[in-house]
Amino acid sequence: MQESRSVSLTRYQGGGLRHEAREAAPGPATDPRTTAPARPLPWLLAVAGAFTLAQLALAVPGVGLGWDETVYVSQISPQAPAAFFSAPRARGITFLVAPVAAWTTSTEALRVYLALLSGCGLFAALWVWRRLLPAPVLAVAGALFASLWVTVFYGPQAMPNLWVALGALAAVGCFLRAARDPGDHRALIGLGAGMALAALMRPTDAVWLALPLAGAALSVPNSRRTLLLAVLVGSAVLGCAEWVVEAYAAYGGLGARLARASEIQGHLGWYFAVDDHARALGGRTLCRPCDGSLSHPVSALWFLALPLIVTGGVRAAARTGRRGPVLLAAAVGATLAVPYLFTVGYAAPRFLLPAYALLAVPTAYGLVRALAQPRRWRPAVVALLAGCLAVHLVTQYLVLDGVTGRARATAAANSRVAAVLRTHGVRPPCVLTGDDAIRVAFLTGCASRQPTGHDAGITPGALAEAGVRRPVVVLLSGGQGIPSYARSWRPLDLPDPPARPGYRAYVSPAAGSNPLAPVAGPAH
Repeated sequence: MQESRSVSLTRYQGGGLRHEAREAAPGPATDPRTTAPARPLPWLLAVAGAFTLAQLALAVPGVGLGWDETVYVSQISPQAPAAFFSAPRARGITFLVAPVAAWTTSTEALRVYLALLSGCGLFAALWVWRRLLPAPVLAVAGALFASLWVTVFYGPQAMPNLWVALGALAAVGCFLRAARDPGDHRALIGLGAGMALAALMRPTDAVWLALPLAGAALSVPNSRRTLLLAVLVGSAVLGCAEWVVEAYAAYGGLGARLARASEIQGHLGWYFAVDDHARALGGRTLCRPCDGSLSHPVSALWFLALPLIVTGGVRAAARTGRRGPVLLAAAVGATLAVPYLFTVGYAAPRFLLPAYALLAVPTAYGLVRALAQPRRWRPAVVALLAGCLAVHLVTQYLVLDGVTGRARATAAANSRVAAVLRTHGVRPPCVLTGDDAIRVAFLTGCASRQPTGHDAGITPGALAEAGVRRPVVVLLSGGQGIPSYARSWRPLDLPDPPARPGYRAYVSPAAGSNPLAPVAGPAH
């Protein structure tokens, strides 16, 4: 931006975007409490660095691959044949982990890589906002988002939701800059990159991200509207292209893939899942079905209060002339939350990460403005905010500790199961089916195939036939019945993973011979 010319500052007013010419303010944004400028670089580096260190210390050591992670990583890893790839999934996260997963089977190396990458991603997503909002606001927004247990837990995970969040945060900031200054070509590139990243990770999320941005683009002058819409649509199409091509190549077309994806997700429709998401914040990474009481009621307080806090932030921004950026962040964040709160019949905390990233902006603005109270009220406000922050951080840490503890216990148990299977002759090429077969199969280097359910990719007859030629294992827990084709196979007691009492296996007669043979069944 040139210092000597006027630029248009975008702001929302009366539901639309209004452009007001004012003299450009060179240099970094200023603190809303004062007129002294605050340099954004040290603030944002501190937030991103703390986020990365928190991941490395709390969410990396001993946390094995989750069920969904195993599916994504197996598509590229040499450790085991690719697991079944169901219709709702997109391959963006597989592309992201490929530089590490393609040459090493170390889960720790993958975790460290993703922790470092997500820290850099948070810094980049906040950095694009430096000309729009004061550095303290951006730092508080980043810290609020990064302090959530779900953000720290999924930062080093091979899961797409955090990357949608970072892409969306960067895209909204770049959109605002491009709408304000048509000469900001870097903002246009950033807008396209953020949209493409979100679409590559989760195409349906990218659609919900594009809708409010397209609506905002319609209210800017014609000279910029066409370019903004072109970048929005073009980058979304580019990011979704692989998913659409795969729909026709492997699922019978785009409509068929969308229908199958809806079926796997419990048939999308009208649901009220707000309470489900509040329960999930107590440490349930997947709440399906989502019943019972809140295990950590305090963990849901901020979630239930978030609409009021965001509203207060938007009002504070309107009073200080920064309504446009704050309101657009709130609008896009709310839009991204809608499908998961009202169209999906179950909950997972990671689903709302994109919404949390954007709603952190108005929340942070309101909190920073609260510190600008008259001097006689300021000590009380600071004490109240400090107390709330302390409770928030302690609660998030306790929930995170519980989630990572369960993940470590499951990983250790699955490793013991895999070791037992190997001692009984289950080695590649082999096939595992049944309860949690995907993770155990990946650890043993086997293929995982299911004859029923959403991941059905082989018939019971084909499994019985394969068991004659190579090791095939049926994994069962609790009171699950033995499939008819495995009733004569050798039973084997296994170490019980958490929440899977009575874990056992039935091993085909070929275990121990390991003849070379192709892996059974397709992996879509």
